[in-house]
Amino acid sequence: MTRECALLLPGVCAALADPRQPGLDDTCLEKLLDWFRSLTWFDATVELVQDNPCLTELITSVLALAEPSPSILSFTLQLAGILASSESRFQHLQQEKLLGRLFGQEGPRGGAAWEDASVRSAWVKGVHSMVHHQPALHFLCSTGGTDVIFTLQGDPSLFVASAASQLLVHMLTFSLEAEASKALGAKDCAWPACAQMIVKHVGESLQSSSASRIQQSLKLLSSLFGSCFGSCYAAWTEVLWLDIAKQIESFLLEETVQAQPVLANLLLNVARSPAFCGTEGSFWALVTSALEHLTPVQAGPLAVGLLKLCKCPQDVRIQALTVLLQPMDCILRAASQPLECAGLLDESVSDPVTVESLLSSKTSCAGLLCQTLAHVEKLLSLKHLRVDLPCVSLLHSLLTILQFCNGFLSPASPLGSTISRNLINCFRVQKSALDVLAALSEKKDCDTLLGSLFDVLLGYLQSPNTSPTVLKKAFQATSKWLVHLLELSSSNRQSQQTEKILEDVFVVLQKRLCSPCWEVRDSSLEFLTAMVKCLRDQKEFRQCLLSSEVLRLTENLLEDPESYVRASAVTAVGHLALITCFAPESPVIGNQYDKESIVAKLQEILSTDSEGFPRRAVISIFTKWLREGCTGQLEDTEQFVSRVIQTVEHDLDWEVRLGGLELVEVFCSQTICQLSQCPYAPVSSAVTSPTPQNELLQVFCRAKLFGFLFGSLCDCDKPVGQRACDVLVGLRGHFYPMSTLENPQEIEDSPAGRGIAWLQRTLRQGSLAQSFPTEGGDGVDFQDPESMMLALGAIDLLELHDELNKSSDHVEESPQSLLQDILAAVGTMEDNEVDCY
Repeated sequence: MTRECALLLPGVCAALADPRQPGLDDTCLEKLLDWFRSLTWFDATVELVQDNPCLTELITSVLALAEPSPSILSFTLQLAGILASSESRFQHLQQEKLLGRLFGQEGPRGGAAWEDASVRSAWVKGVHSMVHHQPALHFLCSTGGTDVIFTLQGDPSLFVASAASQLLVHMLTFSLEAEASKALGAKDCAWPACAQMIVKHVGESLQSSSASRIQQSLKLLSSLFGSCFGSCYAAWTEVLWLDIAKQIESFLLEETVQAQPVLANLLLNVARSPAFCGTEGSFWALVTSALEHLTPVQAGPLAVGLLKLCKCPQDVRIQALTVLLQPMDCILRAASQPLECAGLLDESVSDPVTVESLLSSKTSCAGLLCQTLAHVEKLLSLKHLRVDLPCVSLLHSLLTILQFCNGFLSPASPLGSTISRNLINCFRVQKSALDVLAALSEKKDCDTLLGSLFDVLLGYLQSPNTSPTVLKKAFQATSKWLVHLLELSSSNRQSQQTEKILEDVFVVLQKRLCSPCWEVRDSSLEFLTAMVKCLRDQKEFRQCLLSSEVLRLTENLLEDPESYVRASAVTAVGHLALITCFAPESPVIGNQYDKESIVAKLQEILSTDSEGFPRRAVISIFTKWLREGCTGQLEDTEQFVSRVIQTVEHDLDWEVRLGGLELVEVFCSQTICQLSQCPYAPVSSAVTSPTPQNELLQVFCRAKLFGFLFGSLCDCDKPVGQRACDVLVGLRGHFYPMSTLENPQEIEDSPAGRGIAWLQRTLRQGSLAQSFPTEGGDGVDFQDPESMMLALGAIDLLELHDELNKSSDHVEESPQSLLQDILAAVGTMEDNEVDCY
């Protein structure tokens, strides 16, 4: 603690304990507690409370109040817990007889203040902070604290109940630390005293007739096995599991509705423990039973969790996959006559009637399918899945679901008709199914269904009933499958089907680009951009693109009334230009005119568009062009960059200015590589001729980079200043190798030196110097190579870098400032009405 804070703290404590003072804002109290946590985190000594007796005086004063406010009492409970987190400070507070009056039987837990949920919550948090050493644990157990925590597990406040459960997990884990080195594993192993109390309570609760007590204990066990307990105390995990396994099994067999939703999570957390690495044993038999007896909605999370476990036995893994895919199997079978389609699965784990009844119900059908599809998508994203997914049948089932949803399929079975009615125009299922469809494009062996797949996708793209959000998903899936299709086409030379599909896609795209709905136009442009990114080197794609009206329609959308659409149009036009304007052999007639026209249109948007999104898109595209070498020879690039930054430096949108700095960074990097002898090493004046350095400086000065960079250091938006400083530090590292910086004192007497000194002073003002004179101030010529070389060498850019990277609240929210603000806030009622935070 600093001396300044130590001087302010007594006044703050006195104000907090004074009932005549107005109440403080809860945010201030939380910040004060955070400060004490940081003070005690690395310092376990007793000096904090000995050197600051005002802390114990505060606790004593609050305890002496007849009716302390709930906020001050809550603050005091948490503060005491934080201070008592070390054994030495705990003993000191015990000698002062304070902890019993706060956390013991004579504390608030028996009074009227306990009715306030914030006080109960603060009591639990205070205890949690305190129990980090054995004396605190013994104190809690000996004063009946564990019974209080057991009761708070069922507190009407969910925050209190959750905190109590977390505290019990912490207490049990902490109480075992002293036993960690002992050899364990026997069934009759003795638990430490505190742990035994908790385990006994859990066992009694599981055998009680109270559904709420059973729920609480199952949640506690789930949290316990899901914490470090399950991984760090494998032997104790096994002992605990043996105590409760029979009871858990009975819940499954009795199908206790209240208990079942928690059982899946509990079993999954136990399965993750190293105690059950073996492939044999009663635990995995119980998991198998759970997969069979839990409802499909309850079993789904358990199944997908088991499939992600590397140590799960293979037969359990296969059973989990079967449970997970059963709704998809049911859909596939319901879509056709009996025996016509084999379905996804050879056999079912649980009764298929259960799944059929859920899919037949309007209320549960969509929920079950969305959950199943989300789980399947998660499995498809895994790089190493230790079980084979039936991808072809899965794709068939997905297409069936999508056809049910848009009414394009007339199922032959009564069950299929019911499911179809439940799913018609169900946007939730459509979006989930399209997400999985996109993920399946990465998998092999689905080529036989490509025709049907694109029929379904084109149906969604063409249908006027497709909602904008579903259309966006359909576009995303289509772009992924088009990449797969063209990869196949190039390998097997069967391009006729590919050309037909591409033509159909572009016909739909042309229509959608003219949609009256701006979300549809926006999604269409995003789809076009995604295709260009992936397929611009494919001959068939380029041919279909250039023979369509897409280029003209996209260019027209640069003037769309909606700014999001204009931004997407800018991005699409920028990527299309890589095919139409900047390709080595551009297929568009009048290439040079088109290139100049496109560049002029984008520059006009950058300088005149009233919204930020299109301008950000332009600067992003210009940077992409520069990276890909599309802006011509060095002289052309220099002029291009100069025009852009002269527009950007006055932009009111900080993200546009930041984009301009990224453009400058790319330009500097490319120019250095072109003009330097070695593109990967800094230029050393002792080894190489100064000519490349001079030429570089001349290029940068002609492009007016330095005025933009130094001016950006004073930008009122910190990310802009930080990026500009990064660029300047990089340039200085190139022009000034190790230990060759200029001495500011030696150059200050020269005219240029005086200008540099002014520049240094101006930069130290930071954002206070926002009206930075980029055309030169006090003799600084930002287009003079010699002056800029001097500036790079003399100005302390690293100091500026450190200042810019400091948190914006490093002064305003320092502990000293916090204490001063609290004192100011409690000074008068009028002042307190203004929340300084």
